[in-house]
Amino acid sequence: MPNGQSDLFPTADWDTLCRRAALTARLRQFFDQRGFLEVETPLLSHDTVVDLHLEPIQVPVTAAWNVADPDRCLFLQTSPEFSMKRLLAAGATAIYQITRAFRAGEFGPHHNPEFTIVEWYRVGDSMHAGIQLLDDLVQAILDRGSVERLTYAQAFQRWVGVDPHACPIPRIAEVAHCQGLQAEPPWNPDDRDAWLDWLLVTCVEPNLGRSRPTILFDYPVSQAALARVRDGDVPVAERFELYVDGVELANGYHELTDPDELVRRTRAANAQRRERGRPLLPDQNRLVAAMRHGLPACTGVALVLDRLVMVATGAAELKSVMAFPFDRA
Repeated sequence: MPNGQSDLFPTADWDTLCRRAALTARLRQFFDQRGFLEVETPLLSHDTVVDLHLEPIQVPVTAAWNVADPDRCLFLQTSPEFSMKRLLAAGATAIYQITRAFRAGEFGPHHNPEFTIVEWYRVGDSMHAGIQLLDDLVQAILDRGSVERLTYAQAFQRWVGVDPHACPIPRIAEVAHCQGLQAEPPWNPDDRDAWLDWLLVTCVEPNLGRSRPTILFDYPVSQAALARVRDGDVPVAERFELYVDGVELANGYHELTDPDELVRRTRAANAQRRERGRPLLPDQNRLVAAMRHGLPACTGVALVLDRLVMVATGAAELKSVMAFPFDRA
């Protein structure tokens, strides 16, 4: 297949696209063999995940569509999370989906505004059961052995030398500057998570998954997103992420099921968005209603298929494993 400078042709070669198709088939086989049902949910929705770091793409609704609210925008989904949880509330027990997701402003070696996501949920799984299933999937698909499991705190202590849960902000800032952060940061100096995120991306992530895949878990409570919080001497969010060759592939939660807490976190995320000058997103949605109806205890994971193909084939960037990335779409 031609693959020259012209934007007529794909950026991935034919052999890579064939390997991508084979890997996708193996993913389906993995879930089918474990009793998961493949489902489909809408790409366009009235609802969307509210997160400081996720910017959904909005699609204007025209009167010609004959809908009740013609002036409202719909959202291209940043993930199928809300709809899949509504299926769980309706009685599903183990489901997965391979679909497209959309996030505005994300374009680079490991990002594309439109990408393929694999998302799955299983009722009754604890965080550690979810980690084990992800470990099993990595072994089945990548054949690199079982994963290394590290807490968020262990990773920071190993590569940064601080306790991310207890270390005061001035000390975290001092470490960041010692690690190469120049001048004043482009964030509120009192934003603890911003400092931690910079250290994670700069000092921790490049070391993860080098000898074998790595799963980080037990994140700071302030980074819970839609994960449960586990009480203890140091409360933590029951969230986990998979890394291979320094690349984040998947993000999982022991899922939050409390609707009032979901509303509280959504409003807090909108407050952060307001502070950053970003548009507010709906804080009431059908997921809240589904939780009030009864969302069963479960664990869910979202995995970026494009990045999985990238590490499986040894590619350096996403465009090498996609037919037509954003700049050729």
